Amino acid sequence: MSAITSTVMTLADLQPGDFGTVERIMCLGPVQQRLLELGMSPGVDLEVIRTAPLGDPMEVYVRGFHLTLRRNEARCVILK
Repeated sequence: MSAITSTVMTLADLQPGDFGTVERIMCLGPVQQRLLELGMSPGVDLEVIRTAPLGDPMEVYVRGFHLTLRRNEARCVILK
């Protein structure tokens, strides 16, 4: 019997140069509100530009501007 596993890809999983499309935001409260206000709504395309030397924060190009996010915030952004 084989187990079917589904892997969820988040923004935090992407590397510089990778692209993605937002499927949904999976956090609550002020973090969710902030991400939505900054343009991270479902269906939006984005690109990871670069990460800091230790991997946190990361710079993302979304809706024509550069946005810097912490890794824990990026884990809330589920991609298609």
